[in-house]
Amino acid sequence: MSLSHPFTSLVLFCLLAGCAIKEGPDSAQTTDNLFDKEPSAAHHKEPSAAHKEPSAAHKEPSTQDSNVVQTNLWQRMRDGFRLSHETDRKRVMDELKWYVNHPEYVERVTKRAAPHLHYIIEELEKRGLPLEFALLPIVESAYDPFAYSHSRAAGLWQFIPGTARVYGLKIDWWYDGRRDVRASTTAAIDYLEYLHNMLGEDWLLALAAYNAGQGNVLSSIRASKLPADEVNFWSLKVFRETYTYVPRLLAISELINHPDRYHMTLPDVANKPYWEVVETMGQLDLNKAAELADVSSKEIYLLNAGFNQWATHPDGPHELIIPVGKADVFRERVSELPPTERLAWQRHKVSYGESLGTIANKYRTTVDTIRSANNLRGNLIRAGESLMIPAASPDADYAMSQSSRLATKQQTLETRYGVEPIIYIVKPGDSFWEIAHKFDVGMRELAKWNGMGTTGLLHPGTELKIFKKTNNTNNTQTKAQPVGPRANQVRKLNYRVRKGESLSLIASKFNISVQSIKSWNDALNVKNYIHPGDQLTLYVDVTRLIN
Repeated sequence: MSLSHPFTSLVLFCLLAGCAIKEGPDSAQTTDNLFDKEPSAAHHKEPSAAHKEPSAAHKEPSTQDSNVVQTNLWQRMRDGFRLSHETDRKRVMDELKWYVNHPEYVERVTKRAAPHLHYIIEELEKRGLPLEFALLPIVESAYDPFAYSHSRAAGLWQFIPGTARVYGLKIDWWYDGRRDVRASTTAAIDYLEYLHNMLGEDWLLALAAYNAGQGNVLSSIRASKLPADEVNFWSLKVFRETYTYVPRLLAISELINHPDRYHMTLPDVANKPYWEVVETMGQLDLNKAAELADVSSKEIYLLNAGFNQWATHPDGPHELIIPVGKADVFRERVSELPPTERLAWQRHKVSYGESLGTIANKYRTTVDTIRSANNLRGNLIRAGESLMIPAASPDADYAMSQSSRLATKQQTLETRYGVEPIIYIVKPGDSFWEIAHKFDVGMRELAKWNGMGTTGLLHPGTELKIFKKTNNTNNTQTKAQPVGPRANQVRKLNYRVRKGESLSLIASKFNISVQSIKSWNDALNVKNYIHPGDQLTLYVDVTRLIN
């Protein structure tokens, strides 16, 4: 996906958050190993020093054999390093010590990065950026395409919705471009280039702005009252997170540059593509795609993490990322696939009072999709007529689809509440308010337990699950992380309450219930009132968030 640069001289004060939740120096525990301290978040006073990038002529000679360069992707990356890693600074060494003390973390994230490194390195090389930026997703997301932060940043490069849309990343029911490796990498490079040009061509200032927002960095520059030629990252007072963010990238870059020096072994990564893009010639069921490519549906979803649902986007682009070794057989099979087998279809006979909206809600699809499939120009339908609905196959196992996400969520709720849910079959004329009142539960909780919104219409015959806590509920269960086939889509967030926020506002922001927040934070005695600075634990399904 090619994105044009959307800025000229416009300064947008968009906050783009960094990695805040799952893995890395902020969340793991330090082991008593080579070093004995975690990176400190305290603000150290350091001498001001102008940041200068070393020229190629001054780059340290490689310790690798020259004939290995052609096959070793790590060496190709090292050859493109251009930043000074500033290892004489305590802030960098603190971060480096953490990485050295956690070799299992470094191994995990570098293996996770391996499928995408070749592509990202090539894109950075095309644009002339330092190849240290190929490691930025380690700092941002631990190279997890489903990473999601407390500030609603998503994907490898952790874009918030506002910045994502500025840089051309589409976000809708079917698809989230922030999790698409190609689209988000292009957007990240565009954004970094813009920040670099705006901030005096200083890459460290650009990094700081990528994390904290350009407006905050500009404010720090103004507050410093330093002459322009003395302004650099190390001389500025920045947010606590940004204070460690830039040193963290320099530290992991130093470790990758000299793994032997720090007694670290990197996984072998060949200097060749892991995947390629294959045309699908139309919308395609993702479970069918996995079958055609002879890979698991999990791998299809991980490589094509931008897709929220059980199929590719009906409006295209009609293409998928497929492992190189499977691309040819996939290309051949998809070209021979009859149109009727690209998606599962269900015939629906329209009942009196139904609308396209209620039918779309029942089949977990969109009104536009139904209109397109049935050549409808408007929304008018008549009782008795039949519609063909493209829908998830009832016989397929969509390990990462919306229905599986709901099943995992309900499994987690059952564990948390300690009893099996009450099953209620919707009757004609029912509403969320009436059902919630009948079972003495919250209307919003009832809707969210069943993956629905309170404004949606209930279709007679729909099965609802109702969860009610018992006196025997084990509190340790309420704080357990979600488990099951969709667990790798649910992310734990450590969320700090901001001024003016309420439980209902936070619940709405992350598409969860107030009751869930309370149950996850029993130890904090969270009832109805919270205060700025309070720390909350949240569990969020990142593929259900589109804003």
